[in-house]
Amino acid sequence: MWRWLRISLFLFLLGVAGFTGLIGFSAYRFHNAAHLSAVPALRYAEEYMVSAADPYAVQAGLEMLRRGGSALDAAVAVQMVLTFVEPPESSIGGGGFLLYREGASGKVTVYDGREIAPHAATPQRFLLPGGFRMPFWVAVVSGRSVGVPGIVAMLNAAHQEHGNLSWDELFGPVIEMAERGIPMPLRLQEQVAKDPSLWLFRDTRRFFATRILSRQPMLINPELGQTMRIIAQQGSSGFYEGELAGKIAGAVNSRWIWPGDMTLEDLSSYRPEKRKAVCGNYRAWTVCTIPPPSSGGVTVLQILGILEHFNLSEMKPNSLEAVHIFAEASRLAHIDQYDFIGDPEFVDVSFEIMLDKDYLKERARLIQPQTALPAVQPGQPAGGLMNEKPQKLNGNGSSNTTHFSIVDGDGNVAAMTSSIEVSFGNRNMVGGFMLNSQLTDFFFEPYRDDSLAANAVGPGKRPRSWMSPTIVMDSDGEIRLIIGSRGGSSIVAYVAKTIIGVLDWNLSLQEAISLPNIVARGPDLLLEKDTVVTDLTGELVALGHRVKLNSLVSGLHGMERIDKRWRSGVDPRLGGAAAGK
Repeated sequence: MWRWLRISLFLFLLGVAGFTGLIGFSAYRFHNAAHLSAVPALRYAEEYMVSAADPYAVQAGLEMLRRGGSALDAAVAVQMVLTFVEPPESSIGGGGFLLYREGASGKVTVYDGREIAPHAATPQRFLLPGGFRMPFWVAVVSGRSVGVPGIVAMLNAAHQEHGNLSWDELFGPVIEMAERGIPMPLRLQEQVAKDPSLWLFRDTRRFFATRILSRQPMLINPELGQTMRIIAQQGSSGFYEGELAGKIAGAVNSRWIWPGDMTLEDLSSYRPEKRKAVCGNYRAWTVCTIPPPSSGGVTVLQILGILEHFNLSEMKPNSLEAVHIFAEASRLAHIDQYDFIGDPEFVDVSFEIMLDKDYLKERARLIQPQTALPAVQPGQPAGGLMNEKPQKLNGNGSSNTTHFSIVDGDGNVAAMTSSIEVSFGNRNMVGGFMLNSQLTDFFFEPYRDDSLAANAVGPGKRPRSWMSPTIVMDSDGEIRLIIGSRGGSSIVAYVAKTIIGVLDWNLSLQEAISLPNIVARGPDLLLEKDTVVTDLTGELVALGHRVKLNSLVSGLHGMERIDKRWRSGVDPRLGGAAAGK
């Protein structure tokens, strides 16, 4: 009875919150019509640079670079600090993807630290008796949503190959901050204030909800400091084995809303994957990004491949023509990934044929300059033909993810996106960090036309992602642009918009990031409210678009190479930071 009362109370508070605080669409006090005109000051650097969502994380990365550390060393320090200062977005209890480019050789490698489902998981994981879907927000806070975290193992493996400094040295900044405390960031205070569900869970109530009641709230987390000391001394084994692993499995399996089934073996057997980056040509440039199990990279490249058949340079940014063409290309690209992409260890993902030039040319021919397509269908890449039966497009727009970009003095690049899924993840804390709810990225309804879907739950399987850290190089192989974002399934649109802003419209990276966001991943065309593109609503509707206005809070952070210097780009919607030397 008590369990059902708590579930009812949770759902009631969810309604009170109006979904805003929970899914990351809340309008922060500084997110208004002026936010895009208040462009952050440009930062330049000759040697190295860090761009991220939080200034404390940027300073931690810079400290490692000043000591002679590599971009990978700085990435470890940045991610650990983000675990402390950005608990709604990212955590060592989550997963992510790292795109790493070696300065000397130009080789680009992907480190896959995506979460995996426990080995007891079945395709029916999120189905109730009778075949009914489990309500999404019940699934989020249940033990069934937590995947085996991958961040620590991924970074530890990458550090063994690309680190200059000792592993334990990289944890100094986060340990000091967590144990001494810092003033709680304003954005975190507002996220906590807008999420009444945090009061339902002991640790989120203790660490966050009650603290914002004080006049000058502090963020302090000695439990996280102790956890970081263990990982610093023992490496990834300190996380995946021993006492800490037991606490993680225990917390997941004792969840009062549908316990999970994670075992100590699930944790100890986790291995990150090292993958080949997926690269494609866009006009004169080479674009390298993340392969499956993320669908983000392939979808970004599909959008660019379709747009390559239109002369965007002759269109003005934010014009009716540019918005329409971008939206239609986005819709056509998104429908393909829905049917074809999943964990490559479980699904035959022949994404190369989805990027075939002739196929994308056929897709581009579907776009009508004066009319929006009434419906889009997934293609048949091998033959360039269209399927007769359209599939439903979906995808959440949660912005509770984080991205950072780093370049060191030797030209090594780390572009990393990580997440715990929705805001505050599973709302379950272990050792001072949040656990993820990433298994809700799997399809709740596992079958498509009586066949198991590519993104159905499976034992030891990675859920499909939208993360898209990206590096753009010129015809000489020199870096032109490093970028990535947060934003759930909207990440693809944010990254693609920024790339065409720089490459087609000759905008600075900062100007391209600040362009209004436009997202079309299904029937609806989402326009960033309180921006100039909302003035196009009537004309877009006349073309056949179903327009909706949304806050679309991205989190684009990167840098570009211009005049032999690095120039920063940070998202004004989020108050990010960049610095270098």
